[in-house]
Amino acid sequence: MSLDFLVKGQIGMYKLVIVDDEPTVRNGLCTLFDWEAHGIELAGQADDGDTGLELINSVQPHIVLTDVKMPTMDGIQMSREIRDRFPETKIVFISGHNDADFLKSAMQVHAVDYIFKPVKLPELQKVVERVVQNLQTEEMERRLVKDMQVKLTQSMPLLREKFLMSLIQDGVMQTKGLQERMEFLNLKLPPDSLYIVLLVTIDDSVEVLSGRSERDKQLLSYSILNIVQELTDLHLQGYAFENRNGEYVSILIQDEHAEERESVLFTLSEEIRDNLSRWLKISVTIGIGEQVRSIAGLPVSYKHAREAADQKWYLGKNRIITIDSLDTGEESLNRFDTEQTERLRSALKAGDRERLAEELDAILLPLSRNRKNGFKYSRYVAMQLIPLSGRVLLDLNILTKEWDVKEKNALDQLNQLETMTELMQFVASYLGEICVWVQEKRSGRSSNVIERIRTFIEERYADNLTIADIAGYVYLSQTYVSLLFRQETGETIYEYLMKVRIEKAKELLRDPRTKFYEVCNAVGYTDPSYFSKLFKKITGLTPSAYRDQF
Repeated sequence: MSLDFLVKGQIGMYKLVIVDDEPTVRNGLCTLFDWEAHGIELAGQADDGDTGLELINSVQPHIVLTDVKMPTMDGIQMSREIRDRFPETKIVFISGHNDADFLKSAMQVHAVDYIFKPVKLPELQKVVERVVQNLQTEEMERRLVKDMQVKLTQSMPLLREKFLMSLIQDGVMQTKGLQERMEFLNLKLPPDSLYIVLLVTIDDSVEVLSGRSERDKQLLSYSILNIVQELTDLHLQGYAFENRNGEYVSILIQDEHAEERESVLFTLSEEIRDNLSRWLKISVTIGIGEQVRSIAGLPVSYKHAREAADQKWYLGKNRIITIDSLDTGEESLNRFDTEQTERLRSALKAGDRERLAEELDAILLPLSRNRKNGFKYSRYVAMQLIPLSGRVLLDLNILTKEWDVKEKNALDQLNQLETMTELMQFVASYLGEICVWVQEKRSGRSSNVIERIRTFIEERYADNLTIADIAGYVYLSQTYVSLLFRQETGETIYEYLMKVRIEKAKELLRDPRTKFYEVCNAVGYTDPSYFSKLFKKITGLTPSAYRDQF
């Protein structure tokens, strides 16, 4: 039976039905007691149990106030019918017969209270207040339960995710209650089936996630899970969830008697990778774990899937890697020793880029062949090489604040690199710029580079110049060119370019025959409004005010 009838109506009143065969009693109860003041609406009255039951069926009251002895159907029999149909209805008996049999019968139908005739208003008031209090308490409990059910439903995805995470990390700690828990979470994971874990990791996850708002991150995560789950359902049975930022796990159930299980697994992995690239424009590396023969083996399969995915450090990104495809034999770990440190320091101090490249190859190439513990050690070595170059600059007394900042940024970037190739290129580029800086300071070439940059800008100021154009002209990296120019001149390249353009604009404005938009285009600006604001910012005058002076 629905409990809806127990919720107060629009006017916020509890409904009451009075059943008594004595008209004077009914009339007195209806007129002499202020029901409305107690939040009760008198929904009807009846003179016997049978008519009372019809009325109760119709209005479904919260409270029934009934006499015990009535001609056709007495109050006890009617109450039993009410209890069967509307178990939450509160029944209060009125009786002029104070005997043990009556009280026993009243208790059997779970009456909430009783009043003896003649009814006294103070006694009736106390009983009514107790009944209303019971109704309010039950209503609050129902609302609380309903709220908790809603919250439980809303939190179900989180509870499922937490449970699945525990399966791959801790395994099945206790089998007791496991099936009941999975039924509660609506998960179908047979204890003794074949399982395999598939791990999807976002390539360059720091870069992919850092530029997004929290809302966009959640949308991306939802989209990834949706694609992985839909494709899983298409090919196999299983459940996908987010294990950590940038890492998604699919627990797959395999049919022990199915043919070409491996082929289906690779097809699923390829479709996940290709669909994420096509629809979300992200690259992923997928690690496939070892097949295990029960749900208890999931931590082992996850561990191997994690190890497989980590091999992108050596094999590259956007790949599908199985633990079986990796060489698991013992191998020696190449170490970065003191002699290599001194040779590298010597090459940096000499500014010898060729020798630096040879020393870096001698250090980093062997590391690229280390798969056992190589992931952490390679980054550790790189973390030593960057500060080493800073100490060289300090020894040569050419360390600047800009290089201090650049070193800190380089160390931060190292933590974001995901492949050995990226690490080798990054370290070689950074140390190569150190060599150039040392060489130029030793030979005094930096002033020559600055002059070449200035000449290039003065010749090409009308073009849409970029740092890349300027860096290419002097055969240096964009980062290094920007750093060198600021250190040597005290201003940025863009500040110098702007200054050259404004000076050229002044010359053109002195000729009244040259229109403003022609001046703007002639000095490399396509937006006259922007040019006008920039001109005033530098000179304190608008282009027209400047021309008026001449």
